[in-house]
Amino acid sequence: MKVKDIAVLLGVILIVAMLVIPFPTWLLSLLIITNISLALLVLLTAMNMKEALQFSIFPSLILLLTLFRLGLNVSTTRSILSKGDAGGVVETFGTFVVGGNVLVGIVVFFILIIIQFIVITKGAERVSEVAARFTLDAMPGKQMSIDADLNAGVISEHEARERREKVSRESDFYGAMDGASKFVKGDAIAGIIIVFINLLFGIIIGMMDGLPLGEASTKYSMLTVGDGIVSQIPALLISTATGIVVTRAASEGNIGTDILEQLFANAKMLYIAAGTIFLLGITTPINDVLTIPIAASLAIGGYMLSRVSPASEDDLLESVEQTEVDEMKSPDSVINLLNVDAIEFEFGYGLIPLADVNQGGDLLDRIVMIRRQLALELGIVIPVVRIRDNIQLEPNEYRLKIKGNEMARGELLLDHYLAMSPGGEDTVEGIETVEPAFGLPAKWITDEVKEHAELMGYTVVDPASVVSTHITEVLKVNAYDLLGRQETKQLIDHLQESYPILVEEVTPNPLSIGEVQKVLAKLLKENVSIRNLPIIFETLADYGKLSSDTELLTEYVRQSLARQITSQYASDGSTLKVITVSGKIEKMIADSIQQTEHGNYLSMDPTNSQQILEAVAGQVEELSLMQYSPILLCSPAVRMYVRQMLERYFPQVPILSYNELEANVEVQSIGVVNVE
Repeated sequence: MKVKDIAVLLGVILIVAMLVIPFPTWLLSLLIITNISLALLVLLTAMNMKEALQFSIFPSLILLLTLFRLGLNVSTTRSILSKGDAGGVVETFGTFVVGGNVLVGIVVFFILIIIQFIVITKGAERVSEVAARFTLDAMPGKQMSIDADLNAGVISEHEARERREKVSRESDFYGAMDGASKFVKGDAIAGIIIVFINLLFGIIIGMMDGLPLGEASTKYSMLTVGDGIVSQIPALLISTATGIVVTRAASEGNIGTDILEQLFANAKMLYIAAGTIFLLGITTPINDVLTIPIAASLAIGGYMLSRVSPASEDDLLESVEQTEVDEMKSPDSVINLLNVDAIEFEFGYGLIPLADVNQGGDLLDRIVMIRRQLALELGIVIPVVRIRDNIQLEPNEYRLKIKGNEMARGELLLDHYLAMSPGGEDTVEGIETVEPAFGLPAKWITDEVKEHAELMGYTVVDPASVVSTHITEVLKVNAYDLLGRQETKQLIDHLQESYPILVEEVTPNPLSIGEVQKVLAKLLKENVSIRNLPIIFETLADYGKLSSDTELLTEYVRQSLARQITSQYASDGSTLKVITVSGKIEKMIADSIQQTEHGNYLSMDPTNSQQILEAVAGQVEELSLMQYSPILLCSPAVRMYVRQMLERYFPQVPILSYNELEANVEVQSIGVVNVE
């Protein structure tokens, strides 16, 4: 343990010892002075903090200092009643501070008690209760504000995490202060009771020792009053510090700076105060010698403040413009221009209500849900989506950019609904359009037609749902492009917390982070979720030592994820309808594989490739007419080469191998890809 930790532990042990062990009077005097010093230090610290969390230990410190003060009270009470002496500090406060008059001392003590108990402690207790309740009630709003700033790109993930921690710490702090203020209140009550005990039993013990009633009363009253005052002064300082902490608002300066800057900020107010004090002196019997110097001081202060006038708006605007020019000339500003946001969502000014919370827009909340949905479905943490308006777009137009490149564009009518026909006769009036996410024919209809369209079987959605669905589908298709080495490193670090040995077997040897990233990106590109990272890393640990070919490793991983891939395309008990690849085509592909030291690749005659593509296109079209989703099934040896051939022309057609399907799933071939 460190020396500081041991010192704190010894201090707590000393407090406990004071409750049961008699201390010599010189040690009591030393501890009393220490108590006053600590209370003064706490008060000064509270006055110089900028926000409450800078003194987060304060609730626990109140408890320890209160216990220390009560321990001193017990020790001094024991010394007064047993020896008739409590040390030089108590005697000094009993004689010198109150002038040796017992009644004056009692009056001073009760005034201190009234100030602390009724004024400061009661007010601090009430403020603590209100602050604790309001801080707890404000937590959901603060969390939503942080999420909104994060989705808008105003803050980073690290800054958002820090803000959430701060919100949580504020709640804990004010909750603890609500309880700690009760310690201060109880300390004041205990002080009153201890004084009465010392006074009553001191007189009784003095008379039992043979002292006359008057002498016993004088002696023990002086010691009791001195002990009460010497304990109430640090208690009053702690109470004041408590009030300052719970009433302190976040600021750029300490309380002294804020008082001077805010109380004496307006010169006119000083002139008014000076005139009022001057008139008070000349119109009332108050001595002019007292009022005129104070009025003159206020007037001089107002004159000095008026000379230091704030800069005019023109000067301020010129200063801001000059600062912007200087920033543009600095090399850092040019570097910042090179930054490219991972995901940007831009919209015209007509779509601002979508993102404006004050106008009922919930786009920010929807994007939060989209990121959570994709994390569950694909196992990837989508980067923050930067949302901004763009006057270069049409008023109702929006576009989605990934890494600076436009990936999608659409148009919304905020005062309309998008209606998609179920087929059959089209009887709903509206503006013809195309549903942006899936390219289906649709219509923009008004609110008056909405009910009729729903009765006719139309699928009717609001504009916010249209754009959020479009964003979701585009991000799903391009998820592989959002997974870089840095994002892969974050996934690996998260996995390492639960599976450290597994991660050590895969990276950095035999596979680098870049090679792991390529495998994960290839899985995402074919719409295979990487959420089950333990299975993926188990496979990479088994085969990574045998080969570093990421194409081959991806095939091994897909086969390990057979249960997941099967459930993705075949629901429980249903038959999986597929298009199979003929043995002739598989042999043509196998014969066209070229082996090199950098890996294998497909080198097929263009005529044969064209025939295969036309055959696949014909089968896909037939299945689309039958309202089946096309799935291509082939042998494991050629699956990745078939994918290489078809991914440019049929990117949405899943290509599976026999090893990627569970043995218990029923497969029905409803088409065969073959060539003459």
